Amino acid sequence: MSNDATTPADGTVHLTVGQALVRFLANQFSERDGVEQRLVPGAFGIFGHGNVAGVGQALLQNEVDPADGENRLKYYLARNEQGMVHAAVSYARTRNRLQAFACTASIGPGSLNMVTGAALATVDRIPVLILPSDIFATRVPDPVLQQLEDPRSLDISVNDAFKPVSRFWDRINRPEQLIPSALAAMRVLTDPAETGAVTICLPQDVQAEAFDWPSEFFRKRVWHVARPAPEAAAIARAVAVIRSAKKPLLIAGGGVIYSEASAALAAFADATGIPVADTQAGKGAISFEHPASVGGIGSTGNDAANALAAQADVVIGVGTRYSDFTTASHTVFRNPDVKFVNLNVLAFDAAKHSAEMVVTDARAGLEAITAALAGYRVGTDFAAEVGTRVAAWATVTDECYDRGNAPLPAQTEVFGALNELMSDDDILINAAGSMPGDLQALWRARSPKQYHLEYGFSCMGYEIPAAMGAKLAAPDSEVVAIVGDGTYQMLPQEIATIVSENLKVILVLLQNHGFASIGGLSESRGSQRFGTNYRMRDDASDRLDGANVPIDLAGNARSFGADVLEVHGIDEFKIAFAKAVASPRTTLIYIETDLYGPNPPASAWWDVAVSQTSRLPSTQQAYLEYLQQKSSQRHYL
Repeated sequence: MSNDATTPADGTVHLTVGQALVRFLANQFSERDGVEQRLVPGAFGIFGHGNVAGVGQALLQNEVDPADGENRLKYYLARNEQGMVHAAVSYARTRNRLQAFACTASIGPGSLNMVTGAALATVDRIPVLILPSDIFATRVPDPVLQQLEDPRSLDISVNDAFKPVSRFWDRINRPEQLIPSALAAMRVLTDPAETGAVTICLPQDVQAEAFDWPSEFFRKRVWHVARPAPEAAAIARAVAVIRSAKKPLLIAGGGVIYSEASAALAAFADATGIPVADTQAGKGAISFEHPASVGGIGSTGNDAANALAAQADVVIGVGTRYSDFTTASHTVFRNPDVKFVNLNVLAFDAAKHSAEMVVTDARAGLEAITAALAGYRVGTDFAAEVGTRVAAWATVTDECYDRGNAPLPAQTEVFGALNELMSDDDILINAAGSMPGDLQALWRARSPKQYHLEYGFSCMGYEIPAAMGAKLAAPDSEVVAIVGDGTYQMLPQEIATIVSENLKVILVLLQNHGFASIGGLSESRGSQRFGTNYRMRDDASDRLDGANVPIDLAGNARSFGADVLEVHGIDEFKIAFAKAVASPRTTLIYIETDLYGPNPPASAWWDVAVSQTSRLPSTQQAYLEYLQQKSSQRHYL
């Protein structure tokens, strides 16, 4: 242990900007409901000339020679910059947004690779601290290696690309600028309404520049994560609308889970009998076994939830931002007189669809509305209809889970096996493609933590790094990431990080030699699955319609250090899964599935524009169908 030179007369500490930032971050804490934890417990990073001697040196010093009382900011060596941001997002989501990782990368392509992850974090309202390295503030070595030169301004770098995808953005051109910037960054990370990607750009020379910092900058700070209480008048207005409803429907979004409001939601449903549908982020907010639970809603929802949405006269949105898929592109709520009541911590989301707004924490809002609705309950005929529709969809789910499809199983059969074998405390991870659609329609979630789907940004490549982040956040849980062959090829590198950190996750790789989701979408929009299968270019046709590309994904996973079990069929899959659970090592289960489904029956639409003119009959027919579907699209005014 060592002490930095502190001048008693002025109470300062002589540190570089990188060292000061690491010490500051290591002493930040968050608190909610009396539970306190480190706000930034660690950092993912990949070093280059932009950060190796600045933030990198600071992380080294923090690890091998910390000052007295200095907390550890544990460093994790990632393999891909986008991947490490995904891992950080997954960690924060698993911790209900009460903790956030930092991510550091070198200048130029290293930092720019983090932009996609930053956008995902901001779209999904998940906190992550992005620390991209920047060009020299002095501009003496100009242009430095990997610098983007812009003749309009010498102050522009690739890091300006983070501005539209960050909830807070700053560039530290002088050491003392770090003090207000770091404090502002922590505020946004811990604000449930404003949170998302927080970006502090660090010129490489400034990272290594020394400064006399006020000791008070490094004191322990506890950032209290608020539960904004609803205004009594707003509750009264909302309750008046709900009491007028004959066929209400509540939509549970991710905000219910992040605010730990599942018990409050169940109490609301018990008291009122109002059915509860869920979004991708909100699945599991109420157990599928609850009599009011009707499952996924929207473009990838199920028949029960969407039928109830079609007739709903009042829709209560709790912690949802009403994404395109949730509303089925503004077609799922068909009652001409439908009204909305929205409970959301962010006014921007609470105001959507001309709703009666209640700006509030989800748990506080649900508790207040439940109390104010005393005596209200849906009618017995409507309650019976809800039960009938849910039972009918349960039969469809059973059929999808046990199809006996041949010669290759449908992916829904793999999901059925996992749904049977995974416990309430296990974590299922998936993102993008056809799988999230099947899972939202079919998955029977019993706890708020079990279902972890990234579908706000629908980012291929999220699953494997997300498995790492979730495992770091919940080390006692079994983490299972379902990965398609398309998403695997985009971002498999973090398997090496998972293995190097001695983490244990289970990866389920479905190989179907193509993009199932976009292939189906292409076909339905008249584009004949063009460019969606992994095929060799045929010499005769000069098109990608030859044999399957002979890629060995199982072998690739082995090369990263994972154990691999190759199986054929669902019975072998179940045996392999039991072996993977029993193993202390990361295991990938490889299984081939049918590219063409079958998938669950669709009950809602998604607006994907079709060419208005074409020589292809398939496209001409698709455009006619598109016009028919679009005719039911509407604004909710």
